[in-house]
Amino acid sequence: MNRILLATHNKDKAKEFRSIFSDLGIELLTLDAFPLVGPVEEDAPTLEENALKKATEVFRQTGVPSLADDTGLEVRYLNDAPGVYSSRYAGPRASYADNVHKLLRVLRGVPPRRRGARFRAVLAFVPADGNEELVEGTVGGVITESPHGNGGFGYDPIFRPNGHSKTYAEMEIEIKNQISHRALAGRKMAEVLRKYVKGR
Repeated sequence: MNRILLATHNKDKAKEFRSIFSDLGIELLTLDAFPLVGPVEEDAPTLEENALKKATEVFRQTGVPSLADDTGLEVRYLNDAPGVYSSRYAGPRASYADNVHKLLRVLRGVPPRRRGARFRAVLAFVPADGNEELVEGTVGGVITESPHGNGGFGYDPIFRPNGHSKTYAEMEIEIKNQISHRALAGRKMAEVLRKYVKGR
């Protein structure tokens, strides 16, 4: 196995995963290389089901071992919303900024002690042998009262992980890639992928 297809067009995600998997000796493709593969509707009620649905469908259409993620920001004050709807919290065509602004608006006036949240990233891998592999990475933190930093993407400017004084967006990418929810899930998945690389 020398190629894996990451089931996304998101260049930010691809950049993070290429960094995480850099020592595996595999080529990480994205859906940009397969323009005939249409979007997979993320209509499942859980991150796990959405990730597995994407990986399974992309593998079915391409025959290339496929990796998909679904990530959710869960805010305790909002009963774990936006959760599975994180990427479209402000609407189906919402931008990163739209989602951030809506969340800050909903949390306006909520004190810091009640702004606890966690990021969850679930990765699903569907190889050619018919197996299904799932891993998860979770990082707790707080939602800041305003955006901080220009790096990262998504909710990064308003998520400050526990034990740190900076938001994801204020961190150098090398630091974020060591501690983030996606990094934690990615390292777990890297160990899974290592078995397949060694086995071929």
